[in-house]
Amino acid sequence: MEGQPPQVDPVATSAELPAETKVVVIGGGIVGLTAALTLAERGVPVTVLEKGRLAGEQSSRNLGWVRKTNRAALDLPLSIESDRLWIEMPQRLGADVGFRQCGILFAARDAAELAPYEAWHEAVGRHHTDSRIVSGREIAELVPGGQEQWTGGIYTASDAKAEPTKASSAIARSAMAKGAVILENCAARVLETSGGRVSGVVTERGEIACEQVILAGGLWSRRFLANLGVSYHMLPLTISVLRTAPMEGPADIATGAANFSFRKDYTGGYTIMHRAGLVAPITLDSFLLGSKYLSSLKAYWKAMRIEFGQELLADIRTPRRWQGSDVSPFEQTRTKNPEFSLSINAEAMRHLAAAWPAFAGAPIAANWAGMIDMTPDSMPVIDNLEAVPGLTVASGFSGHGFGSSPAAGQLAADLATGAPPIVDPGPYRYGRFT
Repeated sequence: MEGQPPQVDPVATSAELPAETKVVVIGGGIVGLTAALTLAERGVPVTVLEKGRLAGEQSSRNLGWVRKTNRAALDLPLSIESDRLWIEMPQRLGADVGFRQCGILFAARDAAELAPYEAWHEAVGRHHTDSRIVSGREIAELVPGGQEQWTGGIYTASDAKAEPTKASSAIARSAMAKGAVILENCAARVLETSGGRVSGVVTERGEIACEQVILAGGLWSRRFLANLGVSYHMLPLTISVLRTAPMEGPADIATGAANFSFRKDYTGGYTIMHRAGLVAPITLDSFLLGSKYLSSLKAYWKAMRIEFGQELLADIRTPRRWQGSDVSPFEQTRTKNPEFSLSINAEAMRHLAAAWPAFAGAPIAANWAGMIDMTPDSMPVIDNLEAVPGLTVASGFSGHGFGSSPAAGQLAADLATGAPPIVDPGPYRYGRFT
């Protein structure tokens, strides 16, 4: 079923495509916009090309969590730097993006569910974060009103939330005020090269000359790169989400368990999803890349639901090769609006209401789905591509892009311009898959 995607704060963007710039950012999601903001603040001319509306896909459809908890050790420095940058964001932008260090809690029903959190805390969390293992009694104190007998969990008081419908818009406005040019409904079709390097981007409105390109196309990055002859390991995963009407709930702490999660948003309602209701739509790329995902599939098998359906048909119909004079797939589908699962959302609400009865009968204000770009190791590629000199990729965030965006966008800007990187880019190198 088609849902009601969150309404992003509108931004008055540019109407005219410049003839030239220093850096072109392809993709007006939160990572691309943060890269543009970083460049604009450094006085680097930058233009953002968005095929549809800013933050129209996963950047506005995510849960709004900003967490370090249970992040891979190699990925943790990016999360820590992002925390620092999120804290500075209101002053940097002159706008409130809803960032609050409300804390994030993961609760476990038994020892088997608790064991991975204990292992992460021992190996990583206690050394680099304020995370702590908590008892069932402490969970009842942190998030009162529950009926579940939790064995324990992990709680990180400094973990946070921000508002997906507001953050990207505020970043875009600030970037434009500092000199960036941002265009909506302007798809990038192909890259132009000269002397073996990127020299421009052909768009649906004409060509723009540039020295560097940052590809922050999220779900669409694999198709864009494939047209360049570059194989990029990414498969889609669909997550259904719902939001309640404003209501009294148990706490402001964002909370997750094996089969639900919730967090209070700026409307006074709660954003909720089923953590064991992840839909993996089969596409042509599933057959091409499936072997790369065997370990991930094994780890998340209980949470995964394989689906043969419309995504496969849509994938078959979508061109895989085109030229600059052709209408590209990005113009044919301006915004990916996957169908949400009413049954998965209803299941999440049943589990949640059994644990915290305050949610029983909660009025539902909206349902929607988002499609995330999953890599085999659930970590992004943020790297300069040797095969295409002048092209930097920042994509494949596997559901963590919103929380990581401040540091991820800055790292992409650093790599594109040769600036000292905000964190070690080694864990995000393209070559780890090849």
